[in-house]
Amino acid sequence: MKKIIAVLLVAVLALGFVACDKGTNDNNKPDTKKGEGVMTYAEYEAAEIDAAVVIETYVQDKQSWWNDQVTVYTQDADGGYFLYNMACSEADNAKLVPGTKIKVTGTKAEWSGEVEIVDATFEILEGSTYIAPALDVTDLLGKDDLVKHQNKFVSFKGLTVEGIEYKNGEPGDDIYVTVSKDGEKYTFCVEYYLRNTETEVYKTVGELKAGDKVDIEGFLYWYNGVNTHITSVTVVK
Repeated sequence: MKKIIAVLLVAVLALGFVACDKGTNDNNKPDTKKGEGVMTYAEYEAAEIDAAVVIETYVQDKQSWWNDQVTVYTQDADGGYFLYNMACSEADNAKLVPGTKIKVTGTKAEWSGEVEIVDATFEILEGSTYIAPALDVTDLLGKDDLVKHQNKFVSFKGLTVEGIEYKNGEPGDDIYVTVSKDGEKYTFCVEYYLRNTETEVYKTVGELKAGDKVDIEGFLYWYNGVNTHITSVTVVK
């Protein structure tokens, strides 16, 4: 009987290790292989403004859908892409959940320092999925290398809140958040179409006071300098 129990125990443990191994070897890995005619991130980065571009990337988040258009934050193994007002039916918008791989065809553009893809169309690709972890870029604040991570999902640690301002003077639109680090100030944003008034981050930011210490996560948007689109804020003691 003891021998049988021992064998069963070994089998159970083996199954446990298999389950654990499966959990650490899941599909959350970006496919580094590109389809025919698809640019690598380096090729996309080197393309001129107004050039036609074709990329494969993974949905990370999106702003609200309207008028058969949607603005999407995406990322692959090497960089981030901001897809502005991409053509998208309401039915297809429902399919653009975080992690979804898509092929995008459009035009590389720039607006006030933000590099984006406009006039874009897309198709959903089956296979791998990918959710990018937040890249800590705190030490790059105020440095030229920060822009190299534009449009990625990033985090900043230990920022000091200097003040907040609602776009129209009251809740219901974007919130501008002025933060500082090492004596320098930066303006981040709670983009209403990304995180509206009903979200936890919108409510949390609305309660911040000057002097609060915070950790911030969001997408490294650019508007005449770093203008992170905030997705979460944690007040630290």
